Amino acid sequence: MSFHLYDSATRAVTELKPLVSGEVSIYHCGLTVQAAPHLGHIRKEVVFDVLRRWLTFSGYQVSVVANVTDIDDKILAKSAEAGVPWYAHAYRFERELHDAYAALGCIPPTYEPRATGHIPEMLELIGTLIERGHAYVATDGSGDVYFEVTSWPEYGRLSGQRVDEMEAATDADPRGKRDPRDFALWKGHKVGEPETAAWPSPWGRGRPGWHLECSAMAGKYLGDAFDIHGGGLDLRFPHHENELAQSNAAGRPFARYWMHNALVTTAGEKMSKSMGNSALVSEVTKRFPARAVRLYLVAPHYRSTVEFSDSSLTEATAQLARLDSFLDRARPVVPVEVGVAAPPAAFAAAMDDDLGTPAAMAVLFGVVRDGNVALEKGDLAAAGDAYRAAKAMLGVLGLDPDDPTWAGAASADHQLRPVVDGLVSALLSQRQGARARKDFAAADAIRDQLKELGLKVEDTPSGARWSLEK
Repeated sequence: MSFHLYDSATRAVTELKPLVSGEVSIYHCGLTVQAAPHLGHIRKEVVFDVLRRWLTFSGYQVSVVANVTDIDDKILAKSAEAGVPWYAHAYRFERELHDAYAALGCIPPTYEPRATGHIPEMLELIGTLIERGHAYVATDGSGDVYFEVTSWPEYGRLSGQRVDEMEAATDADPRGKRDPRDFALWKGHKVGEPETAAWPSPWGRGRPGWHLECSAMAGKYLGDAFDIHGGGLDLRFPHHENELAQSNAAGRPFARYWMHNALVTTAGEKMSKSMGNSALVSEVTKRFPARAVRLYLVAPHYRSTVEFSDSSLTEATAQLARLDSFLDRARPVVPVEVGVAAPPAAFAAAMDDDLGTPAAMAVLFGVVRDGNVALEKGDLAAAGDAYRAAKAMLGVLGLDPDDPTWAGAASADHQLRPVVDGLVSALLSQRQGARARKDFAAADAIRDQLKELGLKVEDTPSGARWSLEK
């Protein structure tokens, strides 16, 4: 297996060569749990879930660490507005993040550290940066500590920017900075902030800066050097740029490859919390089957922008229905063999080429089309091969309805499927009764009504059978 990915640092597709043979270590930045997750947030989780599944299927032992930022300026502000303790606010939305993982069939990370649980590691990293001359304590008595951007000549390498072209960092009061572009490693406790939102440090009570958190937690669990670091494209600068600079400046090699997914947009603009509830994962999965929502996020290439719209989700729902229709038709009649089938070579080639899901999806739908033809011809051996290949591909993409990650998911497809099947079966029973009475006009009317709804009715020796139109 030779997996290639687009490395955001070198801006080139390159072969993945893990640090340790047979193992891949991945760190991706989790959510700042200030509010409920929307599809823009969760796309990253789905992308890295597919990456993990494919690398695991390809024989690698994959470790995934994804942090939770549970202390931050925004969390303090939002919790104050809500009139609840900051930690209760953060915990509420951490649970909603986990619900969103489960709703879209994502395998939980190997470990999910919280920022507040790793203050000692952060203090150690700050101390190293001060000793090496890359960080300083503000002289204004605030207790703030800053990374000195101009002390690190390679700053800007990840995002491809020049330091003299960058705007001032906005993550702390600029009064204590030597340079407006310097970013906060530690923020001194301010009057009016909760006492519980501060920890002891050599520079006074305070809390960590956002960028520092991920460097400390990645190093804690994956070591000074690991394979892949990733997140949404909007994190490349300044967050990932700052992570890379402070880690390298502390003598840590850090990530060998950088992987960024493009954004989910609305009317061409980045999806944001200001949109309201319409794009929240919890709301979208009430209107559309959860697996269809995942398919909508999986089908485009991860480096392509996805436009959010109900019409796109409706199309994804129809695509999923075609896939499930084949599985439902084939499952009772094909000779199922023991073991997991290998996906077609064209599917594997697409996935090995920087997670080329559009081409992989084309292979999947081609196999399903051929499987439907085989069923119609009565070629059960060919239909069985198509069924097993389709199941293998759906498993890699996290779309297999029998995948344990979907067990117990409160998704619309699990709830509605038996209801729809019962309603259609009742109509088919009425049609059968009309045919027995030789009331062919009524029987044809029921068939035509079902056809208008996108259902195909076939009369077989064992009775009528329905499926979604291909």
